[in-house]
Amino acid sequence: MNTAQNKYKFLFAGGGTGGHLFPAVAVAEQIKEMQPDADILFIGTKNKIEGKVVPKLGFKFKSIWIKGFSRKINIENLLFPFRVIVSIIQSLFINMSFKPSVAIGSGGYAAGPGIWAASVMGAKIILLEQNSYPGVTTRLLEKYADEVHLSFEESKKYLRKEKIHFLTGNPVRQSLCKMEKANALKVFDLSPEKKTLLVLGGSLGAKTINQAMAESVKIFEQNNIQVIWQTGKNYFEQFRILNSEQVKVFDFIDDMNAAYSTCDLLLARAGATTIAEILNLGVPAILVPSPNVAENHQYLNAKSLSDNGAAILVEDKNLVNELVKSVLDTINSGIKLNDIKKNELALAKPDAAKVIAQNAIRFAEVI
Repeated sequence: MNTAQNKYKFLFAGGGTGGHLFPAVAVAEQIKEMQPDADILFIGTKNKIEGKVVPKLGFKFKSIWIKGFSRKINIENLLFPFRVIVSIIQSLFINMSFKPSVAIGSGGYAAGPGIWAASVMGAKIILLEQNSYPGVTTRLLEKYADEVHLSFEESKKYLRKEKIHFLTGNPVRQSLCKMEKANALKVFDLSPEKKTLLVLGGSLGAKTINQAMAESVKIFEQNNIQVIWQTGKNYFEQFRILNSEQVKVFDFIDDMNAAYSTCDLLLARAGATTIAEILNLGVPAILVPSPNVAENHQYLNAKSLSDNGAAILVEDKNLVNELVKSVLDTINSGIKLNDIKKNELALAKPDAAKVIAQNAIRFAEVI
C-alpha cells in the first residue's frame, strides 16, 4: 500500500474523554520512541479533549464533525445521522491523503468513522478497549480489526472474533511513575506522620464524592488523616472553604505522580484510566463508579477489581453513609492495604503500550 519511505504511518482515531484519548497517546509516544521516523496523525473532535491535548503534545491532528448521540431527547440528536455521514466523508479524505499503514482505534464515537475509513483504504486495524464491557464502537468495528487489545478478561465474552483478542492491559504513559513519598508530601506541604487520603472526582468533579467528603472531612481530621482533595472545577468554589493545614483542596491536580506518591488510600471514580494507573502503581483504592456513564461500564470495571481483591467497591448511592467506615477500616489496616496493593500489581500490565506499539510497527513493516 505504501512505499518504503513512508510505511511507518500510524493513524489514531478516538477520544471524547481522557479515558479514550490517553491510552492512544501512550501507544503513540511508545511508537515514536521505538521508531523515530514514524508519521503519526490523530483524528478526533475539535471541541473535545483530543482537540486541546493532541496538538500540545506535538502530534498532528485532524478534526471531524462527529458528536455522540445523547441519551436525553434534544434537537442535537436530529443532526446525528448527518454528522455521521459528513464524518465518514471527512475521514475518507483524511485517509486518502495520509495513507496510513496501521490505524489504531481507542474508542469513543470519533473512532468509528476514522477506523472504518482506514480499513477501506487497506490499513491494518488495531482496537484498544479500556472497559470491562466493550463500548459500542469497539463492538461495531471488531469485524474490521486485525487485533483487539483488552484490559479485562471479562471483555472477551462480549466480542466475537476470539482469535484476535489479546489481554494486553490499558496503556499508560511512560511519564507515570512514583516518587519518594517524603518528597511528594513536601509538594503538598503535608506531614509524613499522618496517613494521606487522595480524593479524585475527575477534571469537572463528582457531585456525590464531593458531598460525602464535605460531610466527612472533619472526622478524617480528628482521626489524624490528611486529605488531598480534587473537587473538579465545577465544585471548587463551593468547597474551597474547607481547605486547611490538613486538608488541601484543589480544582485540578497537575502533578499526579506526586499525588499518587503521597497517598495511602485513594477515593475515586472507576474510569478506565484511573484503574490502569492504580494497577500499575499499586495504589489501594475505594472506587465509586459513576452511575451516569454509558452501559454502566464504571461499575463493571470496579466490580472486576473488587472480585479480585484489588479495590474496594462502594456504590454511588451508598457513599454518604459508608464513606467514613470504608476509609477508616482500610487506611488504618496495614494488612488490608498491602493485600489490595499485592492484588493490584498482580493484575497490572505495565508493558501494554510497548506491546501494542511493537505490534503496530510489525504490521507496518510487512505492508
